[in-house]
Amino acid sequence: MKIKTLLAVTLICLGLTAAAEDRIITLAYEITLSDFNAPVTANGGVTFKECADCEQIRTRVTPATRYAINNKTVRLEDFRKAVGQVRDRDDHLVIVLHHLESDTIKSLNVSI
Repeated sequence: MKIKTLLAVTLICLGLTAAAEDRIITLAYEITLSDFNAPVTANGGVTFKECADCEQIRTRVTPATRYAINNKTVRLEDFRKAVGQVRDRDDHLVIVLHHLESDTIKSLNVSI
């Protein structure tokens, strides 16, 4: 009896797993600072290119967008200041987390 119950529960769990939707909601881009323009305001937008030959992507930020420098959360003004002071922009990366359903930026994290 226990084997039948265990088998039934296992099959139900497998069925639920197979029925789960398999879609991408958020994309993360690793961009060099030379291919990235920071937002000016909390409701502004960012522009970036995935590669030197790729088309530029324009996406808006919201007041809920998280800004970080070396994984430490900062204000937008501090983020812009830090990004603007970087000299070797090809040597530093920013990770852009793009939420596809709302077409907004969830977070920007620069490594300086």
